[in-house]
Amino acid sequence: MAKQNVAEQFVDTLVRAGVKRLYGVVGDSLNPVVDAVRRNAAIDWVHVRHEETAAFAAGAEAQITGKLAACAGSCGPGNLHLINGLYDAHRSMAPVLALASHIPSSEIGLGYFQETHPDQLFRECSHYSELISSPQQMPRLLQTAIQHAVGRSGVAVVSLPGDIADQPAPERAAQSALVTSRPTVRPGDAEIDRLADMIDRAEKVTLFCGSGTAGAHAEVMEFAGKIKSPVGHALRGKEWIQYDNPYDVGMSGLLGYGAAYEATHECDLLILLGTDFPYNAFLPDDVTIVQVDVRPEHLGRRSKLDLAVWGDVRETLRCLIPRVKEKTNRRFLDRMLKKHADALEGVVKAYTRKVDKHVPIHPEYVASVLDELADDDAVFTVDTGMCNVWAARYISPNGRRRVIGSFSHGSMANALPMAVGAQFTDRGRQVVAMSGDGGFSMLMGDFLTLVQYDLPVKVVLFNNSSLGMVELEMLVAGLPSYGTTNKNPDFAAVARACGAHGVRVEKPKDLAGALKTAFKHKGPALVDIVTDPNALSIPPKISAEMVTGFALSASKIVLDGGVGRMLQMARSNLRNVPRP
Repeated sequence: MAKQNVAEQFVDTLVRAGVKRLYGVVGDSLNPVVDAVRRNAAIDWVHVRHEETAAFAAGAEAQITGKLAACAGSCGPGNLHLINGLYDAHRSMAPVLALASHIPSSEIGLGYFQETHPDQLFRECSHYSELISSPQQMPRLLQTAIQHAVGRSGVAVVSLPGDIADQPAPERAAQSALVTSRPTVRPGDAEIDRLADMIDRAEKVTLFCGSGTAGAHAEVMEFAGKIKSPVGHALRGKEWIQYDNPYDVGMSGLLGYGAAYEATHECDLLILLGTDFPYNAFLPDDVTIVQVDVRPEHLGRRSKLDLAVWGDVRETLRCLIPRVKEKTNRRFLDRMLKKHADALEGVVKAYTRKVDKHVPIHPEYVASVLDELADDDAVFTVDTGMCNVWAARYISPNGRRRVIGSFSHGSMANALPMAVGAQFTDRGRQVVAMSGDGGFSMLMGDFLTLVQYDLPVKVVLFNNSSLGMVELEMLVAGLPSYGTTNKNPDFAAVARACGAHGVRVEKPKDLAGALKTAFKHKGPALVDIVTDPNALSIPPKISAEMVTGFALSASKIVLDGGVGRMLQMARSNLRNVPRP
């Protein structure tokens, strides 16, 4: 049997860690690794058109599966292109292993062609970034990197010179058992008892939930029911906590709606569950606050805490629920539910009059129709900007759908490449990229990746020929919009030229039919929808101090926006409020 080289050992270790594919663009320094992938039937090379797409795709795959995903870039400019997608994956806590191949090891430090120092460059967007400078470091260094990515839920980067990758692997290299899943973390009894006492003494308790409530829906609902608490959420908590929730009071933050802001400010005790909600100006500073998080570095970095609880949300609630006394007074909960329903009734009115006849098409109408027609287990990938608003307010979670985006890093152009990674995990599952024309055109080249691999991603393009969110930021700062207009092609024609299904929609009456046809199409499809550039949105509660450049504007073209089927849910919850 031929002796393995370092590249083959590298690939075998990835396979042992459960990696199914390696996203990237080939290049000379990567050749030994790419060839090792070619000869290993357990892993595939996914050839994308830009390495940024590779990193976004790997991050999306990791978020959908909860397992390690991987990407690669060749030396210098190749792996530098990974950095934005890796920042996003790292801030989204997605376990991703990135291979940054390097120049010949004998030339490092001598200003060689394409020389960079990737082991240093990627340190800020990773938990681990190291250089393999000798075959003897394998496979231990790679195993360490994998365990950082999985164990700490983020990015790990391995820099590997091409000449080292081609050298023989060390004889009888140790192969340790790999960590491929994370344990749960239970708080100590002292913290649980103190929290239970605080809850028992408080008259009005509000829960504010983030992505850390994933897998804890049943426990959160049981807990909220026992202590009669309103339940609000951040954007990343929406998909995990809003559905089947009789205590829902909406979302807080820049994209917020409903009564979440009031519920968090009018309570006696605010419990932050699994959220690293970044906008501390939306959090109160005059109520008692407790935070529960599995990552201790998150505790207290957004607001002053009266109690910090280090633990997994589900395990914490399982310990806590038996120890708290059941509350009987629902007055605060019922008042917040009514405020929530009233708030949603108000914002819906802006888009109920002749919305299906308005030209250019209201993007809110597009999002609401998309929500109705998409599959119950669809994956939505969402571009940063106004698409975030429409997804937050119109895409209805149900426990089976997923909604992922660059919600922490806030990068443009993420929806299409994330859809690539999401679709590779399951070709039979509907994946919808909610793209803005600015974001789509930035990485439009990787629409060709959909065609090359016949990935049945459906790109729903909100085409207002502008950078809408940036225009809003300029508007509210009192500045005229400048440099925000896009001169776009007929994107549907571009899609057809690429070999995909493409259709352009300019009238509301054509929208539903175009979406249905695209969804039935077996391969990739793009629906280019011309939307109203004046359809803008602001959160329900905001002041000039809340965020720089996003102050309250009196302009009449800034609208509150609608909320789709969430109004029906709020009305249903309100019917459950006991009558006096």
